[in-house]
Amino acid sequence: MFLSRIVLRDLDSIDSPASMASSKKVVTRDEWERKLRDVKIRKEDMNRLVMNFLVTEGFVDAADKFRIESGTQPEIDLATITDRMEVKKAVQSGNVQEAIEKINDLNPTILDTNPQLYFHLQQQKLIELIRAGKISEALEFAQEELAPRGEENQTFLEEIEKTVALLVFEDVKNCPYGELLDVSQRLKTASEVNAAILTSQSHEKDPKLPSLLKMLLWTQNQLDEKAAYPRINDLTTAELQDPSI
Repeated sequence: MFLSRIVLRDLDSIDSPASMASSKKVVTRDEWERKLRDVKIRKEDMNRLVMNFLVTEGFVDAADKFRIESGTQPEIDLATITDRMEVKKAVQSGNVQEAIEKINDLNPTILDTNPQLYFHLQQQKLIELIRAGKISEALEFAQEELAPRGEENQTFLEEIEKTVALLVFEDVKNCPYGELLDVSQRLKTASEVNAAILTSQSHEKDPKLPSLLKMLLWTQNQLDEKAAYPRINDLTTAELQDPSI
């Protein structure tokens, strides 16, 4: 947030009558770095931001080490991270039934109160049966477990039809829904499961840090229209690049 406030403050100053006299204001590196130094950020706030990222993304060992080194307490029990990551890993490995059992062990209300998540897990289970070439079992599972849900929900029905379409093609590369067999589909389902578990633990489903970085990019793009200034082009290094004049 602090970087965006700096940029937005500069935008306000650029919109003033004096600054409008020129087409684009030039901000030197010295001036920009002075503005950055004027912003005071508490170390505790930065530590909480780091801890939030480690906990949300499931880096349990790193979170524990950071807790010891910085004295920053996580918002949830770190032991639950291990449980959450085991569920996520099971989905990513295609072991959907194992994932469902682990979710119920962790908190049985998650699937009871989230029919869309449960459907997507069942859909993923069907996809894994098709991937394994278990055609008869896949058809039986689709008819007994998924079809009734499709009758109650039009969106679910459309997703079932797309998944079952995989059975029609001998070469799934020719199927318009062949991407369902890609690893990305497993990752998508695993991400949905991860978010649901975090929500059940009263924790944000997404880390704050990426959102702040997106805000930084947005505010830089806004400022680009009115000023030339030291810009961060590479978020991995956060190095300031001198403005092009």
